[in-house]
Amino acid sequence: MVDAAKLSFELLMPTEDRGRHLLPAPSDNLYWMRRLFEKGIAGFYRVHLAKTTWRISAGKELKWAISGQSAGSAAIFPTMKSDIILEHKMAQQRIIIDTKFNAILTKGWYREQSLRNNYIYQLYTYLRTQESKADPLSLNAAGLLLHPAVGYMLNEYVTTQGHKIHFATVDMAVDAKTIKKQLLKLAHNCAGVTADNLPLHKAMTAI
Repeated sequence: MVDAAKLSFELLMPTEDRGRHLLPAPSDNLYWMRRLFEKGIAGFYRVHLAKTTWRISAGKELKWAISGQSAGSAAIFPTMKSDIILEHKMAQQRIIIDTKFNAILTKGWYREQSLRNNYIYQLYTYLRTQESKADPLSLNAAGLLLHPAVGYMLNEYVTTQGHKIHFATVDMAVDAKTIKKQLLKLAHNCAGVTADNLPLHKAMTAI
C-alpha cells in the first residue's frame, strides 16, 4: 500500500526499462494500475489546484435521468460513476475526466490510427445524461479523456451538441516538474482559462 501511494503521489509510470527512477513493482494487474493512475491524477489536482478557484471531486456517482422503469430493472441496471470532476468557479465550467491506462490511439477499421469509440461513447453519455436546467454547469460541461503516454503528447478536441470533448495524454517519461505543467495546462485549457484565470479568448486577443 505504501508503494502504491508513492507511485500515485509522484505520478511516475512503472516500467521494467532502465532509467533515472528506481520504483517498486507492486503489480502487473492492469485494473490495479488503471486505478492507481486515476487516484494519482485526482490526488494531483486536489493538491495543485487552488481551492478558492476550483472544486474537485472523485468517484462521484452520476444519476441516470430515468423517467420510468420496470419492477426488476433497478436490481440489474448499471450505475455510472465519474473518475474525476473539476469545476472552475470563475469560468463556471465543469470538466468530467475519464482516465484510462492504455494507448489513446488504436488501429481503426479504415485508418491507421483512431480514438477508441467505446471510450468516446462512455464520456459522451456522462455529459448528455447529466444535462439539467436546474444545473447550469451541466449544459455546457466539457469532457476529458486522459491517457498516460511515454515519449509523446496528444491534445485534441471536438465540440458536439454544446459539449467540448478533449482527448489528451500526459507524458510520463519526463520529469515531475514537466508532468505538473502538462496536467495544470490541461485543466486550464479544458476550463477555457489561462493559468492566471483569464478567459483564453481574451488572452489571445490581447496577444
